[in-house]
Amino acid sequence: MRSTPSVLARLDGRYRVVKAPGVDAPAAQQDPAVAATVTRMLRDIEDRGMDAVLEYAKQLDHWEGGDVELDAAAIASSGDRLPADLRAAIELGADRTRAFAAEARSHLVDFSTEPVPGLVTGVKYVPVGRVGAYLPAGRFPLTASAFMTVGVAKTAGVPEVVACTPPQPGGGANDAVVYAAACSGVDRVFVLGGVQALAAMSFGLVGDGPIDMLVGAGNAFVAEAKRQLFGRVAIDLLAGPSEVAVIADESADPEVVAADLLGQAEHGPQSPAALVTTSAALADAVVAAVDRQLETLPTAWVAGPAWRDFGSVLVADDRETAAALMDDLAPEHLEVITTDDDWYHRRLTNYGSLFLGPWSTVAYSDKGMAGTNHVLPTAGGAKHSAGLSVSRFLKPLTYQRIERSATHELADAVQVISASEGMAAHEATATIRIAALDGVTPAAAASAGRA
Repeated sequence: MRSTPSVLARLDGRYRVVKAPGVDAPAAQQDPAVAATVTRMLRDIEDRGMDAVLEYAKQLDHWEGGDVELDAAAIASSGDRLPADLRAAIELGADRTRAFAAEARSHLVDFSTEPVPGLVTGVKYVPVGRVGAYLPAGRFPLTASAFMTVGVAKTAGVPEVVACTPPQPGGGANDAVVYAAACSGVDRVFVLGGVQALAAMSFGLVGDGPIDMLVGAGNAFVAEAKRQLFGRVAIDLLAGPSEVAVIADESADPEVVAADLLGQAEHGPQSPAALVTTSAALADAVVAAVDRQLETLPTAWVAGPAWRDFGSVLVADDRETAAALMDDLAPEHLEVITTDDDWYHRRLTNYGSLFLGPWSTVAYSDKGMAGTNHVLPTAGGAKHSAGLSVSRFLKPLTYQRIERSATHELADAVQVISASEGMAAHEATATIRIAALDGVTPAAAASAGRA
């Protein structure tokens, strides 16, 4: 997360820094060395096809041969190898995420309107044809990723959703990840990781042809591959390390705030975590609580460096300043724990997803239990973009039908504008219709126009 100098200058004197990041906040992945490697791999795979994909699978993911596609039986049986409570939790998350997506879909309705007699315009929502979902399973297998990508795409009506997930050290796919995909309605699953997986889906080397849209999180190489493939295919968004921010006042429990900050710092050593508070006492208490919790946290090896290098704590003079600071950070996940959460809900405008009140926590959405999507903008992207949703898989296609009665009004104006631009062919498409109103055939009107 980044602060804009102009905003900080405007707010100077209205806040103070209790803890600043140790290094500059990370951008969305833009390492030149990573970019060069991805470019080389994509060109190689496009030139040599599946042979190159399998070579990279052996080299990078230690694939040991065999069919990279899981058959229907393997997908269906993936849940059989899971503990009953994990299986039930995955089923709940899949159902809840698809239910939320279905509710959102119900509000996206086809419509038509007739602004003047004889002019009918409208929108028809059509799902994209084929989606490829990348399901990460590296340092931590992100079980819920399939809910957000596969499940929401299928709810939007996408006919075919294929998924790729990297092989595990012992070979094969992660059963929980595959079962989450199965519960989400996936059509085909391939055990491929990284750049080679994204290239295989985008170039049509797996599945029934090239995909139209590529979705899902991943490491720096996956993010760069999405960047370079964009244009050939649509993508959900370009995401950097996961982020969390909290706005809290004196009513918040410092132990809860500290736990929620570390909950997202656990994603990776470059994951920013920020607290903006109107209480100096709370700021000090949260810093102490974070240090205390890190002493016994099993994942302190990753959350600790993230907090040390990218954690920040700011004390604002008032809630307007706190809101302005947070809107400038535009975090991926934003929790609000105050005595007037509704005021912040009305005031805040820049965030990926908002979590209101002390009983809300980002993990509920991360794991699919809240139903909202966890594929969200990072690195300030929430200032201009929203996260993945059912609408992203739908194309709002416009149409128009013009009758004779509306022709003069439209054609006269188009004739004038086209003439002013010097676009004679555009002008002719209007004048030929004006002439037809007077009984002149299109051929005769066209000849007259050329004369």
